[in-house]
Amino acid sequence: MGVEARQETRGFQAEVRQLLDLMIHSLYSNQEIFLRELISNASDAADKLRFEALKDDGLYEDDAELKIRVEYDKKQKTVTVLDNGIGMSRSEIIEQLGTIAKSGTRQFFEALTGDQSKDAQLIGQFGVGFYSSFIVAKKVEVTSRRSGLSRSEGVRWVSGGEGEYTVETVDRPKRGTKVVLYLRDGEKEFLDGYRLRSIIKKYSDHISLPIGMPAEDKEAKGEETINSATALWRRNKNDIKEEEYQEFYKHVAHDFEVPLTYVHHKVEGKLEYSALMFIPSRAPFNLCDRQQRHGVKLYVRRVFIMDDAEQLIPPYLRFVRGVVDSDDLPLNISREILQHNKTIDSIRSGSTKKILGLLRDMTNKDPEKYSRFWKEFGRVVKEGVIDEPDKREEIAKLFRFSSTFDDKEEQKVSLENYVSRMQKDQKAIYYVTADRFATARNSPHLEIFRKRGIEVLLLSDPIDEWLTAHLDKFDDKPLQSIDSGGKGKKDTEAIDKDISEMLGRIKKALDNKVKDVRITHRLTTSPACLVADENDMGRHLERILKASGQKIPGSKPILEINSDHPVVQRLKQESDEQRFADWSHILFDQALLSEGGQLDDPAGFVNRLNDMFLLLSGDNVKER
Repeated sequence: MGVEARQETRGFQAEVRQLLDLMIHSLYSNQEIFLRELISNASDAADKLRFEALKDDGLYEDDAELKIRVEYDKKQKTVTVLDNGIGMSRSEIIEQLGTIAKSGTRQFFEALTGDQSKDAQLIGQFGVGFYSSFIVAKKVEVTSRRSGLSRSEGVRWVSGGEGEYTVETVDRPKRGTKVVLYLRDGEKEFLDGYRLRSIIKKYSDHISLPIGMPAEDKEAKGEETINSATALWRRNKNDIKEEEYQEFYKHVAHDFEVPLTYVHHKVEGKLEYSALMFIPSRAPFNLCDRQQRHGVKLYVRRVFIMDDAEQLIPPYLRFVRGVVDSDDLPLNISREILQHNKTIDSIRSGSTKKILGLLRDMTNKDPEKYSRFWKEFGRVVKEGVIDEPDKREEIAKLFRFSSTFDDKEEQKVSLENYVSRMQKDQKAIYYVTADRFATARNSPHLEIFRKRGIEVLLLSDPIDEWLTAHLDKFDDKPLQSIDSGGKGKKDTEAIDKDISEMLGRIKKALDNKVKDVRITHRLTTSPACLVADENDMGRHLERILKASGQKIPGSKPILEINSDHPVVQRLKQESDEQRFADWSHILFDQALLSEGGQLDDPAGFVNRLNDMFLLLSGDNVKER
């Protein structure tokens, strides 16, 4: 292996440059958060050292007392944050300070609006960590050495935050990281010891290792600890202020906003553990990625073991952030062991029960807050009936939907609401699925239900097709799609000869497109609609699967005709077979468009429609 260059200049990743510019301008009104973010990073570095030292206590290098120190220098106009945590190697400092490797990065930049107040919330949600230093600093210098490396393998990183940074190899006797901020003019408020202490107490009192500063009293020597330095989740919840919970959430979730709600509980007896779990105010950018790591940290007897332990919470609750601290697990537990551990299974079950109970209480005590929660996280909570079928009914009580009850897009209707409003002779919970709310609300399949005053749920989330496939009933009432065949067709014996003949002609004209053509009573104002055969896959689900690239055998729909509609009555009288065939195709294409489908031949549809307009206006139709 060759000797690394002692000093080199490198360019920031393009996303880092964009983030720095946005952050400096959008977060300037909340400058003091830079200290919280640097202390939070230092705390994480200490946690990582504790974990790695479980296998190799030599990593402590005869310095096992982990701590953080904050200093300031009025003459040099600097603020310094030091830690004796795990430290960084040269390659790690380039990777961690020069690039952003977050899932959701592209979606984050696409979501920015240019409105500073709105973008500030997005930036905070995305998490800025170390880069917040540049809100107050014109230059930042980071010196670090990873534990276990020699003193000659230290590294210094320097940047003014304007596109480039330099990295050089330096001697560093002590492990850990030192961050020096050279403050901009006008930032002298952060060169005051009392101001820095107040920020530490406000944002970082919950940090579980001591944060020290040089004693302010000139006669006193040494260092004083500023924070409580106790594990917040281990304290009695009656002794914890709301502000402490909020700041701890921001630390553990790397979020700028306060949480929507939280639950703090301790289990004692055969199994002992403490858990403090939060529900964020906003959904993360990668919420829909089921493979993303979950946001619950695992501690064993206050020692950090692993970040984002996905075994502690089911996938449909992956938005939950927090910590679980167990007294009953070995300190050297691995992710592999976690997957087959009865203690972890019990913790997961207990934590899930607490979160579901928290949400259930919110639905009763604070419906407005729950509405905000559902808007952010509802689409993944619906996965619960697939992930945990044994809790299907319990989870389904949390669901909210749009419905024809108020025809509004906001999802407010619970299944319990729906059941309470069912008509006396109504046997099923009716629903319609579509790719957009407007398509569902205007579906022709709703016409007979609106006429009879029967409520229908309007489902337009991508997950809804899978939801209804796994949630087949609620409160012993079956869930029934209104756009499947067999529920609207008329008795064929009641159809007169002319209608029967017309159906045969339409089917012949659409032979390669439809499985059957029949009369329906489900339509009142539309001339036609498409339905799936009772034994075939739903049409919306079929479109979703095809759009995702899956190869599935296509099925032909059934075209149902409203025999009382004037267009159908006019079609029945048409004797010209070519014109009859063209109008039959128009009926089919209209029905396809009304359910959100795409035309195979848009130009052909337009030509047929134009010909029909010309005919009705009395003009001659040009021969094609």
